[in-house]
Amino acid sequence: MSTRLDGRKKDDLRPIKIELGVVKSAAGSCYLEWGKNTVVATVHGPRPMFPKHLSNSQRAVVDYRYRMAPFSVSDRKSPVPGKRDKEISLVSGFALESVIMTEKFPNTVINVNTLILSADAGTRVAALTAASLACADAGLPMKGLVSAVAIGRANGDLIYDLTKDEEDAPDAVDTAIAITMPQKEIALLQMDGFVNKDDWKKMVSMGFSAAEKVYALQKNALLEKYPVNGDINE
Repeated sequence: MSTRLDGRKKDDLRPIKIELGVVKSAAGSCYLEWGKNTVVATVHGPRPMFPKHLSNSQRAVVDYRYRMAPFSVSDRKSPVPGKRDKEISLVSGFALESVIMTEKFPNTVINVNTLILSADAGTRVAALTAASLACADAGLPMKGLVSAVAIGRANGDLIYDLTKDEEDAPDAVDTAIAITMPQKEIALLQMDGFVNKDDWKKMVSMGFSAAEKVYALQKNALLEKYPVNGDINE
């Protein structure tokens, strides 16, 4: 197909809008609109870990929490975190931790909270992308950013950034992939569905290309709030 139901080409992302520093009580924050997804990410800390026995004497603990607001979907969602929320929180936290220099803050915790206000597929990658920016907005020392995107298959085509309708296609495959940038290393990779080896290789390559687009938008958002002199190559 040349165009999708929403008019995009196979390799087009949905429109993305980013605003930093939206929550004044947080050390860092990010508001992100990604298509019909809306997410707010906040960062508090580093601060002392309580209870102390949960602390790590070598590094900070990244406490990442992914939540969907009860009103984020058409069928009201329970405010109590479910198994899916906890699983996404765990793996997303590992991905984000890979770019934060946690070794600089032993015996502390960095609280990262992401709240999905409206959902239309790809919420975990939208949340992780926003969380990475919120950490940068907080001034945490970081090796880079995490740029996340969904790659998959719908209606016989391999495509970028699936919508809910595409996720519900009979042949749908949905893969969440997060890349550390500019290092270009995979920080998260989860797939729902099955593909052959050739399509899998294509999807991974597509994931890197899509992450480059997300990374460019992340850098632009940071430069808009924190302008610097000269060119930034990475």
